Amino acid sequence: MTLDDRVALITGPRRIGAVVAAHLAERGCDVVLSYNRSRDEAEAAADVVRALRRRAHLIQADLADPSACRAMVDEAAREMGHLDILVNMASIYVSKPLDETTDADWDRQMSLDLRATWACSHAAVPHMRCRGGGRIVNFTDWVARSGRPRYTGYLPYYVAKAGVLALTEGLALEVARDQILVNAIAPGPIVAPPGTSDEELRDVERATPLGRWGGEGEIARAVVFLCETDFVTGETIRVDGGRHVR
Repeated sequence: MTLDDRVALITGPRRIGAVVAAHLAERGCDVVLSYNRSRDEAEAAADVVRALRRRAHLIQADLADPSACRAMVDEAAREMGHLDILVNMASIYVSKPLDETTDADWDRQMSLDLRATWACSHAAVPHMRCRGGGRIVNFTDWVARSGRPRYTGYLPYYVAKAGVLALTEGLALEVARDQILVNAIAPGPIVAPPGTSDEELRDVERATPLGRWGGEGEIARAVVFLCETDFVTGETIRVDGGRHVR
């Protein structure tokens, strides 16, 4: 699929999402950015898109609410005239010991990482059918893609991201006849979380066969590939510097 004059909706425009937005705009996409509380970051990402002579539109939404997911998708299509690409990036990544994890923690993780991916995708499909096809790119995690947990303290996150893998495969089958391709990206060490110490940075580098962090551009290039391909669907691409082979 060529990306000229396509409309892409990205949830979670902070850091990596902003770089994804810029890469899609460089290839001709107009971009809708959905945010919850990070309006300043969303505005900055939108400014970059506009500087690349493409349209940008911001939508505030709490994607833990499925009705907000559907309203956001419909607004994106209405404001931009159509919808071709959905990039489901919104996520929570918080470590918490098992004994301190509450039902509310579990529900929040599932509602944002898994149910929002479903609700946004479900709402986007009719709009993409009207266009004769489309692309949905979901985000899981290299640990979930490896098929086994590797770190304690992230149980709800691991389960939600494993669910995204199943959702990606099942949805890809459901909408293949509509020429809607559904894939996922499983990032590894791309950008260090805020507060990461120098020693923690080096530990990750030592554990990564390529010996370095990937950077936001690696994810953006993977997203572009999955938007442009016409024959890859139901796949999850690991962008992890080889972490899964060690």
